[in-house]
Amino acid sequence: MAVCLVWLGDPAAVDAVMSARGPWHEVVETAPGLLLVESDDTLSRVYHEVKWLLPDGCPLFVAPLHERPKARGVADGVVSWLRARLPLPGPGTGQP
Repeated sequence: MAVCLVWLGDPAAVDAVMSARGPWHEVVETAPGLLLVESDDTLSRVYHEVKWLLPDGCPLFVAPLHERPKARGVADGVVSWLRARLPLPGPGTGQP
């Protein structure tokens, strides 16, 4: 299972993604317009499924997360959610 970071340029579009049946198992809102998506599908498929839910011209950024990012000030439960899905950065990555 993979985790993607999804940024929606219009935080009002979050509800459309959160309520949609897409190629994901779970979607968590970390902050307004910033989502974490857990999916078995490809990055491209996740990107396109989200894109089709958004109004025309809405900015979108989707990136895979292979290691647990540092986070502060995010919604309750997000850090625990990430801990359950992603490893800490390993040696040699430049991350402490």
